[in-house]
Amino acid sequence: MNYTYILKCHDNTFYTGWTNDIKKRIQVHNAGQGAKYTRARLPVSLAYYETFQSKSEAMRREWEIKHMTRREKEKLMAGFVAVLDEL
Repeated sequence: MNYTYILKCHDNTFYTGWTNDIKKRIQVHNAGQGAKYTRARLPVSLAYYETFQSKSEAMRREWEIKHMTRREKEKLMAGFVAVLDEL
């Protein structure tokens, strides 16, 4: 399974990425070994994710979300509850 995800950073900004192991990826981000952007904004929490069968689909969706405005991202995440234990 592949995931496109949005993290909420400590400074209330958002980071969007993709992975095939979302639990591990969030641990890596919070260990300061993830993206350079998130290293200075720890801790991060999972705010949203979508699942895809292929890596290319997840990467395409990541690109789409990264080009959204903050308001569009907030609308996308509205009412979404990300629970890592369910993954």
